[in-house]
Amino acid sequence: MSLVKVINDEAHFQTELSAASTKLVVADFTASWCGPCQRIAPVFQQLSVKYPNAVFLKIDVDKCQETAAAQGVSAMPTFIFYRNKAKVDRVQGADAAALENKIQQYYGSSESEETESVSGYLDLYPFITKAQCECLNESDDHTLEHCLTSGKGFLQSDCDEQLIISIAFNQAVKIHSIKVKAPAGKGPKNLRLFINQPRTLDFDQMSSFVSVQDLEIKPEELDGTPVNLKFVKFQNVQNIQVFIKDNQEGGEVTQIDHLAFIGTPISTTNMGDFKRVAGKKGESH
Repeated sequence: MSLVKVINDEAHFQTELSAASTKLVVADFTASWCGPCQRIAPVFQQLSVKYPNAVFLKIDVDKCQETAAAQGVSAMPTFIFYRNKAKVDRVQGADAAALENKIQQYYGSSESEETESVSGYLDLYPFITKAQCECLNESDDHTLEHCLTSGKGFLQSDCDEQLIISIAFNQAVKIHSIKVKAPAGKGPKNLRLFINQPRTLDFDQMSSFVSVQDLEIKPEELDGTPVNLKFVKFQNVQNIQVFIKDNQEGGEVTQIDHLAFIGTPISTTNMGDFKRVAGKKGESH
């Protein structure tokens, strides 16, 4: 059984992207005369069954030349991944392992699926560059990594109640809200949010600099209820830093079981998608 939808034209493609909303869309740009395309086609069909919460589209580049050109497809097969109609990644060539790895990266968990009810936004966890994230004053045994996915442990402060969490994204995103799950007493209370800083601010800077938004988390919001941000101020975020000033009961230890950022990637044009038509790099036309 195959769950792959065959696209007829550009209008059909746009309709499917819109209908998918926050679900991952995997588009296979293929051609009937392309040998590697035909070899990987059965794998693509199997993946559509294995990952039923994603939408799989098959696009013949000869029949849908407008769509292929608009998406910058120049070689087959090319697999392009979308969320909220925004292009988030691509795999070029008939590499089954690379294809499935990308699907797993952006597919999301049951936790992120829950966030689809937040006004059409999604958990931005798949877009976090974990190697560039850090947390100041985290416990050696309970680190930031433990709280970025649900059920994987928790983050706990070390010397006192304060924490600085720095999150980097692999592309520009819009952040609509945050979700915090934490124990009632140890959960964070007053937060200061900063975006697009060249490096992680220290505790003195966090206290003295002008934040993008100050936020108070109410005790009843520590169950993972989305807390809306001033959305207009978080429209182009490469990184976000969260200064946790204190916790609900004023104790020495702050704990976060799960921290999630809800939003959407920004649809950006990748100039690498386009071939130069004439001339060499640096020439004027």
